[in-house]
Formats: sequence, structure tokens, C-alpha cells
Amino acid sequence: MILITGGAGYIGSHVAQILLKTGYEVLILDNLVYGHRDIVETVLKVPLIVGDIQNSSLLEEIFATYPITAVMHFAAYAYVGESIQNPAKYYRNNVMGTLTLLESMVKASVNYFVFSSTCATYGIPQTIPVTESELQRPINPYGASKLMAEQILKDFSQVYGLKSVCFRFFNAAGASLDGQLGEDHQPEPHLLPLVLLTALGQKDCVSILGTDYPTPDGTCIRDYVHVLDIAQAHILGLQYLFNGGTNETFNLGNGNGFSVRQVIEMAQEVTEKPIKVIEKERRLGDPPILVSSSDKASRILGWQPQYSDLKEMLTHAWRWHQHRHQSTGEN
Repeated sequence: MILITGGAGYIGSHVAQILLKTGYEVLILDNLVYGHRDIVETVLKVPLIVGDIQNSSLLEEIFATYPITAVMHFAAYAYVGESIQNPAKYYRNNVMGTLTLLESMVKASVNYFVFSSTCATYGIPQTIPVTESELQRPINPYGASKLMAEQILKDFSQVYGLKSVCFRFFNAAGASLDGQLGEDHQPEPHLLPLVLLTALGQKDCVSILGTDYPTPDGTCIRDYVHVLDIAQAHILGLQYLFNGGTNETFNLGNGNGFSVRQVIEMAQEVTEKPIKVIEKERRLGDPPILVSSSDKASRILGWQPQYSDLKEMLTHAWRWHQHRHQSTGEN
């Protein structure tokens, strides 16, 4: 049985779905701050424990009750802007929560761990595309909290023999092909869903945060990677550990980037709806360009993105948002 922390959220739910299709048993632990009970109960239909990774007694009870062989860890706060305004929240959950989870694993002799990290640990990269050897110099508390968790993993490996795979993925996008799973945050901080929510009429406009970056059109460039490709990488990482793999860290991206303006233009093409734009000042903590090299994941895990086209990602996400808002009765 695989324990997925944060499994009621965007990426965790997609990983759970693929694990189930692959034949694994799944248990989800989520505090439902950002996760969705209905997704677990009606789509995934797996056991859900509502609780927090900082609750050591709950974790010990879970490991004593269920035959867990590995943990896949997605329970993190991940809003860059919020992390700058409220760093304590991020260090408490992303660092202390991860530490509590790992300590409980060691006590229960559960030795396999797949960690959802982030490209935000690199800060402003010196080289594009970014490889795993890039210096990690995060420029916001979110990235710093994930880097601290990565260091804890290294130390736990050396001292306690914990085996782990760490994924630093770039901007997750898209949704499941059946439209049953997708991105739904409250509040929603990410560009692609904000653009699509604006097309749906859920938002009045979408903000471009900075138009004076050193890029061709002045807006930030990001490497968007389909959530299904991210999920598949996590399954490959888990199987890699089960097959005797050593501790490794992998970037996940498509190796090419799209600007904010390009995303908006493509969304208008996909949705066939006008999208109102407001230009604003830069947001603190945003690098101008983030594009990944995923050669290492390809070489060691055999990972190859299957949905690398931006139009395809937006089409899948658009289907999800239409389904989600119709099914929840939102107008």
C-alpha cells in the first residue's frame, strides 16, 4: 500500500489515479486545506484520512494500522507570494511537517520515499536549460523550505538508510484526459487556471505581473509540464526505488518555455473566448526564465513527456474547468 500525503490535491490525485490503474493499493492523508474530499470519494474511491503531517501520533497510528510500503509526499504549501508574506507557515508545514513524517517512517521501518520538490529551489538560474547540477539559491521562502526538506532527506539517507527520489518539477499544467481530475485551488495563484477561469467568466480579468523582464515580449517565460507526465514520473521513481535504485534527484520539464502573453493567446484560441488582461508590477520572487533539462530523468528512469504541446495542455485543462464548474453548480 502506498501512502500519498496531499493526495486530495492537484498532483497527488493524478498520481493516485495512475497508481490505482497500475495495480497499487492507495491510502490518502490530507488535511483538506487545499485538497478536495469529493475528488477522493467520487473519483478515486480510496480511503481518506483527514489529518495533518505534523500530527506525529496520527502518523504513528497510520503506519501501525496499514501495510504501507512507501510514501509519496505532496502535502506542501506552494504559493510563492504567500510564502514571502507568511514564511512561518511554510517552514512549519513544508519543513517541520516533512521532518515529522520522515521520523514516523523511520520508526515504522518504511524505507521508500518519493518527494515532490520544486524548481523554485534554484532561484534565478545561471544556466538555461536548468540541470540538476545548477546551484540551489532560492529567492523565496517556498523554495527555501523545499530545499531544506531535500537536505533532510539526504541526512536521513546517510543515517537511517531511507531511500528517496526527489522531483524538482517546473510548472504543472493540464488535467486528466477524462476531465475528472484537474487544478482547483482556493485562492487560485497559477496562470493557466486563472486564464481559463477568466474565459469561463469566473474571473473578471487575468493579471500580467511584470512586462519589463529581459524576455522577447517582456513577460516571464516558464516551462509547462503536463500533470499526467509529472504523475508518470513519480510512478517510475517509485518503481526505481523498489528495484534497488539509489537516492536520486530529477528535474521534470519539457525543455522549452512559453511567456505569459503566449499562454494567454493560446488560451484564447483554445476557448474561443476573449480574455481581459491587466498589466501590473512585477511580483517579488519571480525569475524571468525557468526552463528545464530533463535529460537525467530520461536517461535513468526512461521518462518521456507524452503531452508536451501547450495547446494540448490547455485543451485538457479547459475540459476540466468546464466540467468542474458545471458539476459544482458554479456560474
